[in-house]
Amino acid sequence: MDKKKRKLAIPDVYILLFAIILICVVLSYIIPAGAYDMMEVDGREVVDPDSYHNIEQTPVSLMQMLSSITRGLQDSAQIVFFIFIIGGAMAVIQSTSVIEAGLGKLAKTLNGKDLIVIPVVLALVGIGGATFGLCEETITLAPIFVTLCLAMGYDSLVGVAIVMVGSSIGWAGEFMNPFCLQVAQNIAELPPLSGMGLRIALFVTMWIVTSLYIMRYAKKIKKEPRLSTVYEIDQNREDTLDLDHLPKFGGREIAILVVFIGMMVLLVYGVIELGWYMDEISALFLGASIICACIGRIGFNRYAQVLGKGMADIATGALVVGFAKAIVVVLTDGNILHVLLHGAASVLGVLPPLFSAIGMYIFQNLLNIIVVSGSGQAAISMPLMAPLADLVDVTRQTAVMALSIGNGISNVLTPVSGFLLAGLALAKVPYSKWVKWILPLIGIQFVVGLIFIIIAHVTGYGPF
Repeated sequence: MDKKKRKLAIPDVYILLFAIILICVVLSYIIPAGAYDMMEVDGREVVDPDSYHNIEQTPVSLMQMLSSITRGLQDSAQIVFFIFIIGGAMAVIQSTSVIEAGLGKLAKTLNGKDLIVIPVVLALVGIGGATFGLCEETITLAPIFVTLCLAMGYDSLVGVAIVMVGSSIGWAGEFMNPFCLQVAQNIAELPPLSGMGLRIALFVTMWIVTSLYIMRYAKKIKKEPRLSTVYEIDQNREDTLDLDHLPKFGGREIAILVVFIGMMVLLVYGVIELGWYMDEISALFLGASIICACIGRIGFNRYAQVLGKGMADIATGALVVGFAKAIVVVLTDGNILHVLLHGAASVLGVLPPLFSAIGMYIFQNLLNIIVVSGSGQAAISMPLMAPLADLVDVTRQTAVMALSIGNGISNVLTPVSGFLLAGLALAKVPYSKWVKWILPLIGIQFVVGLIFIIIAHVTGYGPF
């Protein structure tokens, strides 16, 4: 009798997060607590690299561990409710069938040439990430491109990837991003936007490698759909297109489409020029959904039902964000986050220069697992990495590049990334399926980044 081989299954995201929380709790009993003093630099709180000191041990109790989930949800309430509102609003807009009809027409127009969508969207989103920090704004695009990719014969993973990974390669190869690059260069006392040439080369390389990877996968899935790990999920989706029976596209539908396009234009303008963030974006989508419902003659009760169902459908994904935040809550309660920073700096300080540069790169990738904010990562790591770079004969510009790449490519893998979890929630793609698909690509991107770090070190990437 043949025994079925057990496949290595990736744990559900909730189980994975619980495991990380538990590990952090155990570490709070083992690792001596320590902290850096904070100081203000140009209005930002950053660590004082010379101020590390041990403090009284603060092991995390069972009650603290269990309550960290609630506190994590409270701390991440803005993004959690952002996901709820966007999910509900998009459900209302999609119920008018306008997006379905518009994407269907686009898919028919691109028939035979649809593969070009992958590199084009990756480039556009990537450039947005590299220049003005496009990130959370792309969350709303994920379900739209999932629908388009399904209509073109691909799977939902392709739809999510061209948006989410597009943003991540933009942050990895950033050359103007004010939220990470410029903050890090300012802390490292480097000239603003210096070293742009190598960064652009990195971005272009990341774009080419990622485009080829996704296009190869997309062609394979189009040829044999059952090879997709999300095949069963995609078969049971409600947001799919039948290109042979598209909804009508008359005057009312055109009006709704104009409102939707206007909303997206206003979104970009508001983020770039007016400093909008999640509250304003949520309000914009909610307002647009009301206007679209009026044009589409959706009654009050129907509007409320669709809005509620849209929010309920993404509840699991939205609440995961709060669970992920609990990891940071536990690290803070146990006073061990700064201990990990100090330990990494101590190890890197005794390595040969090239290995120190590589070590900084690996450290930034690992740090991003728990600190996913680019500006936040710069604020706590660059005050340590910049002077350390001087001591180990690594240029500060190389240290900043290590931060950029680590922050970029890790953001579409770590379960702590609210940006990632929100996009997956709206696209209705399970985290476990996503990780299984993205890991090989992350490995390739990691190697590309490593090569550029070595090039940066060997060439004395500067000015210093």
